[in-house]
Amino acid sequence: MTEATRRERLRAETERDIRRQARALLVAHGRDAVTLRAIARELGITAPALYRYYDSREDLLHQLADDICTDLAAELDAGLAAIPPDDVTAQVYSVCRGFRRWALAHPQEFVLVFASTEDAIGRCHPDERHQVGDQFGRVFLEVAGRLIASHPAPEAGPPEVPASLHADLEVFQRVLIDTVTARGVPADPDLLPLGAVYHITQSWVRLYGHVALEVFGRFPFAMSNPEPMFDSMLAEILSEMGFTGSPR
Repeated sequence: MTEATRRERLRAETERDIRRQARALLVAHGRDAVTLRAIARELGITAPALYRYYDSREDLLHQLADDICTDLAAELDAGLAAIPPDDVTAQVYSVCRGFRRWALAHPQEFVLVFASTEDAIGRCHPDERHQVGDQFGRVFLEVAGRLIASHPAPEAGPPEVPASLHADLEVFQRVLIDTVTARGVPADPDLLPLGAVYHITQSWVRLYGHVALEVFGRFPFAMSNPEPMFDSMLAEILSEMGFTGSPR
């Protein structure tokens, strides 16, 4: 092993140690506890030494969010592995239920990635300006894209898309088509029209809203078990797309 290779290995190990400690602080005490000073104290080094590895606290939080997204994507992928590739309905339920379970079990990680008000941190999906954790977004986009691309639209037709949203949805349409096609599922604007992309966007808003209310304990009324409501929402989303299959 050359000296340069040894330095690279030691640097990589130190970076992993820093992020591991940062995540431990996040889980135990929340995002505000993740400071360079606290991490340095736990690792037995000086806070200025951390700047050799990360430009700022925000840079570290961004990398931590990326790690979280990668782990979440791996967890969701593991759930999909046992489902036949042609059973898209079961895949949808697996991904959505898996996301809810993960969020409830990892509230601090959920807050960092999905409820951050800082533009550079709380993003866990493909984005033209700054990509964080596109592994996670890929899982959702692939399943949603396969669902629509493999099934004809319901007789009622896709929802009418407000003209003011066309430009934004066209960007997302391209991302969705590229993501699905890269995984070997042919897709084009005819199979994934703006109406379908609009429905995917609305569905994500509903899914996220339900999960966030649970994580933050903000349901508008007392509910001992929100899971049946969550499953009912998923069934409605699938029904609106013309899917009537039952979950596993």
